[in-house]
Amino acid sequence: MRRIPALGAAFFIALGLFAPQSQAAPVGTTAPAGVSAGGQAGSTPRSIPVPKSPDARNNTPYELSSQDYGKQSTVPAPPVAAPLKTGKQFSAAAGEDPCTGQYDVINATGSALVQKLKALPYVDCTYPLFNLRGENAAKTFTEAKMATVADALRDASATYPGDNSTSVGQLVLFLRAGYYVHEVDQASVGTYGPTLETATHAALDAFFAAPHSKDVTDANGATLQEAVTVIGQIKGLGRYQGVLKWILASYDGSWTPQMDKSFKHFNWIIEDGLDPKTVDNQGWKAALKADSSILDTWSDFITRNEDLLNRSDMVSNEGRYLGYALAVPELKAKVRPILKDLINRYPNVGPTAAITMNLAWATRKFDKNNCAAYAICDLNDRLMPVILPIQHTCNANLKIRAQDMSAAQLASTCTSLVNQDAYFHKVIGDKGAIPGDVNTNLEVVAFDDYYNYSLYAWSFYNIDVDNGGMYEEGNPALPGNQARFIAHEADWLRPTFHIWNLNHEYTHYLDGRYNMAGDFDSNIVTPTIWWVEGIAENISFGYRNLRNTEAINEAAKKTYKLSELFDTVYEEDGDPDVNSTRVYKWGWLAVRYMLQEHRADVEAVLTKYRAGDWNGARTILKQTIGTRYDAGFDAWLTACASNSCGPLPEAPVAPAIPVCTIADPRQFDKNCRRDNLAATTGNYSYHFLNVPAGVQKLTITTTGGTGNADLYYGGGNWATTGNALAKSTNAGNNETLTIDNPPSGWVYFSLAAGQQDFSGVSATVQYQ
Repeated sequence: MRRIPALGAAFFIALGLFAPQSQAAPVGTTAPAGVSAGGQAGSTPRSIPVPKSPDARNNTPYELSSQDYGKQSTVPAPPVAAPLKTGKQFSAAAGEDPCTGQYDVINATGSALVQKLKALPYVDCTYPLFNLRGENAAKTFTEAKMATVADALRDASATYPGDNSTSVGQLVLFLRAGYYVHEVDQASVGTYGPTLETATHAALDAFFAAPHSKDVTDANGATLQEAVTVIGQIKGLGRYQGVLKWILASYDGSWTPQMDKSFKHFNWIIEDGLDPKTVDNQGWKAALKADSSILDTWSDFITRNEDLLNRSDMVSNEGRYLGYALAVPELKAKVRPILKDLINRYPNVGPTAAITMNLAWATRKFDKNNCAAYAICDLNDRLMPVILPIQHTCNANLKIRAQDMSAAQLASTCTSLVNQDAYFHKVIGDKGAIPGDVNTNLEVVAFDDYYNYSLYAWSFYNIDVDNGGMYEEGNPALPGNQARFIAHEADWLRPTFHIWNLNHEYTHYLDGRYNMAGDFDSNIVTPTIWWVEGIAENISFGYRNLRNTEAINEAAKKTYKLSELFDTVYEEDGDPDVNSTRVYKWGWLAVRYMLQEHRADVEAVLTKYRAGDWNGARTILKQTIGTRYDAGFDAWLTACASNSCGPLPEAPVAPAIPVCTIADPRQFDKNCRRDNLAATTGNYSYHFLNVPAGVQKLTITTTGGTGNADLYYGGGNWATTGNALAKSTNAGNNETLTIDNPPSGWVYFSLAAGQQDFSGVSATVQYQ
């Protein structure tokens, strides 16, 4: 997209690079343009994220605040359980199925319900209650029956022994199942009112007041974790903040596995309770305002258990939510010194980076432009040279900054991108860069894996990291603008080396430079995503000679008409997976079809895109084409699903320009070419021609050969890198200059070998 979404810690700790800020000497590297140190955001170009790999999404060892902030927090579904049987499915012979009492629970009421429920074997015969839907759900989880069970839990809690010998667990699980089914099938269950709320509060009050509810044993933990989850279901965190305070004050690494789960279940509640985008639906913010001492307990929990800090540990995972308290204005004065201490207490790399960087992220998110309060204004200066120490130049137009890449990996990445440039122009053609586009240089930033990308990229580059990378085009008309693709290695593919989405994103760079006028914001004033993502997918798969199996499988479904795909935007359809399928897989199909079957229409649209005439392109797509190609696209999809959709066609090759016949090898005439031009690094291949009066457009192009030749035009003077009226300095040898209304008489141009030798280059001059 066009800002389109490991090093050994012990070594650096020994050097003192990540000691508390008062002790650490700044390394001296400035933050990237547009980003203040410590992640305090300046004005930056818009970013649209790259899709995250399913592997990265599912296998991340530690879920970062910066990637999960803003998600809807819901109480999790129960463990997978066998479907609940109906009465007709049970054997008539008593005792053949230990769960026959499930059917009785559906129909029983009052004290009989409590008796039948407590008689169910725990957990095997209670968890299936979560699967009830429709009529059975309506009969089982009425407000009256839920209140009956809550009252029974209240009474039983007085003598709760810390295990399930009195069947308290079945009562808690019934309440949890009822609230869960009510959430997913409220149409069947109906509404819950104040009667149930009062009864559930009384039940939980009694349970958490029972002395044995605090037993640090697996027997108690099995029931405690479910009771904690009910707190979230009834939005009761504020009422039961004392329970969390007890857990924070008591927890240490000796807790049993079931008690650990009780602690983990609070994570599902705390984030929702502090979400600044919602009302205080948990009463949590109000509770913190009334008793902010829990913040000290929270901080003490981290420092007391600092030996457990190790990326994915529970202390890091729970501690990150402390930063969310900054979102409550009344708590800022209390929270700032707490976060300052924690962020600067532990190293920002290695096992403790998960807690320090997440809390630093919270300062940027909720206390923007106030890095001084946390003594982290120089955080980027200290971190970037260590996290991204490798700086490699492929050529004048392409460089790599990496966390951990070998010399061979750097070389192969450079080769891949340089060769892809040539492939792109074979498919698209070569009409030169967009006039005024100065994005001649791309920086590829490669973190070692998705974890490190998530942990640091937000700070270094002021981007969101709930994605698979970001391409930042910036303002291509601004001198000194740095186009940048921020990415990570696909660690799940190792030992194979691969930078995730590299070829896709490099196509965005090329597409933005040669096809799309202006910056990304201007590109999307009308729907252009069908082309932007479709061509990126086609070039990426085509260049690597890979079959786009997922897109081809989509073809058989015929989900969209071509005319509908011209309307594709990034955020639609509600479901992000559905939207991703439309954007990328169907974008690939739409562009593939148009290039194969209607190349002239593609060229007409691209002519408008290159001129920044977005409305003109839209008119071609929606009026000139409209629905005329829908039937053809439908037929093409049928064939595509069975034959891999055919090859990606190359651009038509223009008739060969004749070789110049003038004896002087430096001189050109009208519409001719010279081949096998060469120069060594630092030198030039000088040329000139005599332009007659009345010429409206002079075009000079270079192609082919090896090395890197840059093209300079000097008008009536010899052209050099320091004396030129126009220049084209792409990677490789594909350069184009178009001079409108050139002066009559002798004009001069040159091919410069600024960074490396070049040879075998062809230059062509045309004018009209």
